[in-house]
Amino acid sequence: MSSTWKTAFRSFYYEHAPEPDDPVLRAGTVALLVIDVQNVYLARPDADTLDAAERARYDAWTPFHDRMHGTVLPNIARLQQAFRARGHEVLHARIACHTTDGRDRSLSQKLPGWNNLLLPKNDWESQIVAAIAPVGDEIVVTKTTDSALTGTNLRLILTNLGISHVVCCGIFTDQCIASTVRSLADESFFVLVPDDACAAGTEALHRSELEIMNHIYCHVMSTDDVLAYLPRDIAS
Repeated sequence: MSSTWKTAFRSFYYEHAPEPDDPVLRAGTVALLVIDVQNVYLARPDADTLDAAERARYDAWTPFHDRMHGTVLPNIARLQQAFRARGHEVLHARIACHTTDGRDRSLSQKLPGWNNLLLPKNDWESQIVAAIAPVGDEIVVTKTTDSALTGTNLRLILTNLGISHVVCCGIFTDQCIASTVRSLADESFFVLVPDDACAAGTEALHRSELEIMNHIYCHVMSTDDVLAYLPRDIAS
């Protein structure tokens, strides 16, 4: 397997740190957590109906959508397929509110700006996109803030499942991914983040956040690297 992940995405703090050890993933203790890949974030208007200002915003978001459809969604699907085939847990987190007016949302989800989205849990916009939707009895937690740990009972669920290692992927790298990774690390879970199964609004934000998190809160590597470390099946 590639070892380039051990030297990539290094921040100022870890520029001269020794290479990390290979993670040891054991059957029954590793889970995949897919975060916030919901219809609202992948829906796009008809570009021909937009005025100049709206078209400029549309164009600014096009690289994100290209990355999601060309790289992130296929890699999340690969991870899901491998975890399911090898008998490992696949979990999902989505951001939504339990009330129709959103009064139960955290403050960060109510402040004016891009994050101020009203996403009642039963609306189409709140649902996980079909390409990577939950299968069977896979657990889905609905959070009312950025962190999937802070906003749900996920901490208890992971403990009950016997999970010690969590692979986090989805969107957005610099927001809900980062918040969840930090929460997991603070609770002493070992976290892996496949960089090609995540996205932020821009590539610069994506890379910057990965550098900030890497080596202290998680290990950043590729989807191929994660799959190479993943036990072949639950009995292996």
